[in-house]
Parts: sequence; C-alpha cells; structure tokens
Amino acid sequence: MTSTMASTNTDHLGEISALELTGEERIELEALVKRLRGSDPALVDDPDWQRQAREESCRLPHRLSGAVRAFRHDAGLDGTLTISNLPLGAEPLPPTPTVPESVERAVTGPAAVAVLLGCELGALIAFRGEKQGALVQNVVPVPALAASQSNGGSVRLEFHTENAFHPHRPDFVGLLCLRSAHEDQVGTQVASVRRAFPLLDEADRTVLQEPRFVTDPPPSFHAAGLQPAEPPRAQPVLSGAPEDPDICVDFHATRALDEHAARSLTRLREALVAVRTDAVLRPGDMIFVDNRIVVHGRVAFTPRYDGNDRWLHRVFVHLDHRRSRRNRPGNGAVLA
Repeated sequence: MTSTMASTNTDHLGEISALELTGEERIELEALVKRLRGSDPALVDDPDWQRQAREESCRLPHRLSGAVRAFRHDAGLDGTLTISNLPLGAEPLPPTPTVPESVERAVTGPAAVAVLLGCELGALIAFRGEKQGALVQNVVPVPALAASQSNGGSVRLEFHTENAFHPHRPDFVGLLCLRSAHEDQVGTQVASVRRAFPLLDEADRTVLQEPRFVTDPPPSFHAAGLQPAEPPRAQPVLSGAPEDPDICVDFHATRALDEHAARSLTRLREALVAVRTDAVLRPGDMIFVDNRIVVHGRVAFTPRYDGNDRWLHRVFVHLDHRRSRRNRPGNGAVLA
C-alpha cells in the first residue's frame, strides 16, 4: 500500500480500502492542525486540549470525514482504511526514538493529525499499563526489546487482536507513518476474519465459538502491576453473529484448553495467513484497523538504530465511551 493510491476504493474486494487526500484537502487539514498546535495547553493528554481536538475534528474535509464515517459504520471485508497524503508539518523530523515507553506528550503536527482522525472515528482511549497511558504512542524499534513480542521488537510479531485479554480492548487501532522502514520493508500485516471464515469447516467454526481458550495479559501490564486480580477466564475466539463473527485472539498469548481446540486454533491461524495483506506505510499514510474483525502483526526486520528507522504514531479508539466508564477514573481517557 503506497501513498500514490488515487481517489477512493470502496469495493473491499481486492485490496485495502484507501483514500488519498487532494492538495486542497491537505491544505484544509493543515489549517486544522495549525489551530490545534496554537491552542493552550499544547499537551496531547490534557483534557482541555482533547476537547478542542474533538471540536476541530468536526471540520475535517468533507470527503475525508465521509470515508471515516463509512468505515466506522462497516469496515468491509478487509476491515481496514488507509488514508494517504496526510500533512506531517514542514519541520524536519527528529531522530526516531529508541527508548522503551516512547510517547508523544507535546502537540506536534503528526500527533495532531493522528488525534483529529481518531476523534472523527470515535473516542480516543489509552491503557494505564501500556506506554504510561499516553494517547499518542510511538511504535519504533527499541534495542532492549528487539527479541520481544511487542511494538518495540524487530522479530516477527504474531497476528493478534490489540489487547486481546482486556474486556475493553480498542475497537479500532490507528497507525500513522512518520518515517518508512529502511528499503520499504513491509511493516504491518493484516488479516480479516471476514475473509478467513469461509476457509474454515463447520466443526472448527463451532469449536472456535466456544469458551475453550484463554488469553494472558502482555508483560507490560504485569510490569505496571495492573494484571487482573483473578486468572483470565476461558473465552471463545470467535463471537457475535455466527455467520459474521468478531475475532479476539493473540497467537502468542492465547492458548487452547484442549487438543481439539488447539487444532482448530491452528487452522484459524493458517486461514488468516492465507488471506493476509501486507501494508507498506510511507510518510503521510495512516491505516485504521477494525480490531473486532482484523488481526495484525509485523514481519521481522533489521533496524539500524541510526535515527532513521521506521516510526509510527499509534492511537486507540472506542466507539462506546460509556461502556468503559467504570475503568476510567475521573471519566478520563485512560483505562486503569
């Protein structure tokens, strides 16, 4: 997927649904970003600034707003939307961060873009046990995490639902590219259960919709002391409409409770691999993933740690903000 994709693809039949901004639309968005960067306090996590961002998101270019709203209504077969030619600002980018827990607290141009689009899609949220509860997080290779199954690793990242263990996991995940991977290496891989489901036989579909699987929290939540007080309960991997199910799985952290379920889980992974799509994001591209029907991962790559490695901003979005109120102290955006 490149930033040269033209107009709008809405058939969802062959490739990731995409929208490329026109020059005029880009200028309109730049004006919104400029106003937000000049708004006090210029801190992404400040409630007053977030309120201003929500107001400005109502003024997005009409075609862009329409595409986001259509995606929110139904993410299609592929469950993704890529928006390209987004403005990142005239200032040169600083070196790609290389430290753990890297986040964006100040309102930069790219951070404002990520927030504006996320606000149009729904309510931005974060998790206290991940990246210190920051709303805009950096996805970058970190030397100390190179071998980990995390956003800071550089080994192959298994297909997963974002925060699959959590009852209030994101409905959508947004990734904005600030800097491409070296030599256009593939970064993000996505696979839709809507495409994989027909490849499963009836017996596997039945097993996967039964509570025969357990998903453990990632190490970051354990380190923050925010792991559940009780062991995780058995859950189905597929749920909802039997003919059009949601998916919730992490092929690194989800385990089956019996051999039959383990075989069905393996065949689900094989089906997802068979229908996967590779997304090569370039600067100014932002991909939104419907976390209810799509799993995502990353191929292995070799970082150089030279200040020019792949750099993404990540945001999480909920559609129903009220649903998680009990877990958001002070009615804020961060789930504890």
